Amino acid sequence: MATAITRGEVTRRDFIKWGLATSGGLLVPVHGLSPFTSSAYAGVFDIPSGLPPSPLFGVQPFTQAMPRFDVLPRKAYVPGTGVMDPIPAFPGTPGPDPTEQANTTQQPVAEVLGGGTGPIEGRPPGPIWAHQRWGEFPPKVVVEVTQEGAKPNAVYNPGVPSTLNSGIDPAQALRPAFHPGLPDQGPLALWTFNGTLPPKLMIGRYHEHILFRHHNRLPEDPTQNGGFGIHTISTHEHNGHHGAENDGFTGAYFFPQQFYDYHYPICHGGYFSANPDANDPRCGSPNDAGGIDNLQGDYHETMSTHWFHDHMFSFTSQNVYKGIAGMFNLYSSVDRGNEEINDGVNLRLPSGTANSYGNLDYDVNLMLADKAWDGEGQLAMDIFDFDGFLGDVMTVNLVYKPYFEVERRKYRFRILNAAVARFFKLALSDASPMIQIANDGNLLPSPVVLSTLDEMGIAERYDIVIDFARYPVGAKVWMVNLAEHENGRRPVQDLSLREAMSGNSSDPCVGRFLEFRIVRDPARPDISQVPDVLVPNPDLSHIPVAAERTFEFGRGAIQTTSDPISSFFGHWGVGTDRGDKLAADFGRISAAPRFGTREIWTLKNGGAGWDHPIHIHFEEGQILARDGRPDNVPAWERGRKDVYRLHPGSSVTLTMQFRDFGGMFMEHCHNTTHEDNAMLLRWEIDNAGGAFLRPLPTPIPTPQGVRFVDPTEILPTAFR
Repeated sequence: MATAITRGEVTRRDFIKWGLATSGGLLVPVHGLSPFTSSAYAGVFDIPSGLPPSPLFGVQPFTQAMPRFDVLPRKAYVPGTGVMDPIPAFPGTPGPDPTEQANTTQQPVAEVLGGGTGPIEGRPPGPIWAHQRWGEFPPKVVVEVTQEGAKPNAVYNPGVPSTLNSGIDPAQALRPAFHPGLPDQGPLALWTFNGTLPPKLMIGRYHEHILFRHHNRLPEDPTQNGGFGIHTISTHEHNGHHGAENDGFTGAYFFPQQFYDYHYPICHGGYFSANPDANDPRCGSPNDAGGIDNLQGDYHETMSTHWFHDHMFSFTSQNVYKGIAGMFNLYSSVDRGNEEINDGVNLRLPSGTANSYGNLDYDVNLMLADKAWDGEGQLAMDIFDFDGFLGDVMTVNLVYKPYFEVERRKYRFRILNAAVARFFKLALSDASPMIQIANDGNLLPSPVVLSTLDEMGIAERYDIVIDFARYPVGAKVWMVNLAEHENGRRPVQDLSLREAMSGNSSDPCVGRFLEFRIVRDPARPDISQVPDVLVPNPDLSHIPVAAERTFEFGRGAIQTTSDPISSFFGHWGVGTDRGDKLAADFGRISAAPRFGTREIWTLKNGGAGWDHPIHIHFEEGQILARDGRPDNVPAWERGRKDVYRLHPGSSVTLTMQFRDFGGMFMEHCHNTTHEDNAMLLRWEIDNAGGAFLRPLPTPIPTPQGVRFVDPTEILPTAFR
């Protein structure tokens, strides 16, 4: 049985359906089979991973430099040439031109996937899944990636000189390892963008429309997965403001040897309804001459820090944990990534000055994730821990407890929680202040000075500024995690700084995990700023509320459908408008806001023993109240957000508006173990005009092509 799981011949979904696994993660002993539980090792090793301790092979913390993200190449797209510039589907072979509707050119399908032929693009075909607003937002830039197994990185581009990357020489190939003293990850253990480390960074600026071509080069045989993960993928550009066909819908996955063309317009919210004369330079894009190209839309909707990751139905946690995650910096006239340009619009946040926009010198991406590996040093995961898998080793940018060299000046850090189930609570080892300037993808209305950040849920992003000018050259200071876990349900407690650094916690991911080394004075004076006003919230008070909805997240879900592809019975679920908690089915429509309207949604945590970080796709919202009270909303949550942390037994009330694009989107817990075990629902905006139907048909992908079926269920309160 365990061999079948490891080889991918059966999944935990099969075991639950067969009655061989309980909702708590225990394999039921059958005819002498050994039980295989999420806590099998907990009493022996006193760690929360459910696996034996990860061997460190003698490696010590803070003995390797932290690599900055690997900046993805951007290629100009010239319409009408028939090819990209170029986009190689295979080395030396130019790829096909992007098309408004999916490219259904046929290619052979491997026998292990059923044989015959299938389309080269995995996007569902036809007008319903065509790229929305293709004519208004034609591709200007192409970013092309593959999804493949681990290999050395011989083309690393950190976007900064080695002096600003802790001395790392980009000309030396980077091994696919978590530390130079640890084994290389095998191609079945670690799946990353382009197959390499460190994680990838996409650069975009407003109105520079990106065509993101994603090639699936994972093994065609699904048993070749290193024990977990699946070779079908769907790329979610987290909180991207674009049509659902480009959102990474959980049921719009694609297969090995296919590609998927995602189209990212990068427009401000309200592009078609606000600021039609484009006369507000705050709603603009930085041009190469150092000026501003004014745009339509609402500058209050400006976004800055996104990320992108796999969203395969029932396998998001496994695939993201295997490495399918990157970050995406968006630049605007307000947040242009040049700290020198003083035009009355640019906030001049820490960044650099060499380029007209997008300088990374003092603007650093940090991806936090806990990992675990087996006795041979290969990435490992307990797929039967349904409360939430926890690793026992901290990584930053997918390396083990590194150091990072800094100058005596201000730095901006874009911090992403890319864990499966772990929350972080961050402080500096000397308790000195940090300035939080953004929460999720959005700059706050005003900066907030904190010595300890709030608990950071999975998928949340906190942008902070740290001023290292207060330290002398030669000093060191550490970033510390205070949130202690015993299991994946929630942090059991937040420790004091003294307790966290004492080394007494049973949670090995508590304490110091990133060392800052202050190595020199800056070559030129620090001219960056943190203004008192960043990006005020949009005023929605004049927009009528078209509907109010309630979603309750918790255990005890039932399944009311039986589609073998779109539905899954798991013990987590979501109840809509006081209805039963339902397990996930991406064919079920739970809500259908009308295009152009505003609604108020209340998210409730139905249990007292767990936290749920809830992500609503497509539109960010404003929190109106926590537990029914506006004064319960802290200053760092008073901007726009896309992940809402539900504390045990609590609620969050928020407001959103639905504009510009339509299609089927999702709402789910971003403890990805909960999401995969079935705390996910589909909602849609299906009356946006064009080819849209009411309701939308559900795509069912196969290697031989995508078919459409009617929704499996439409909840009574969905359409109002």
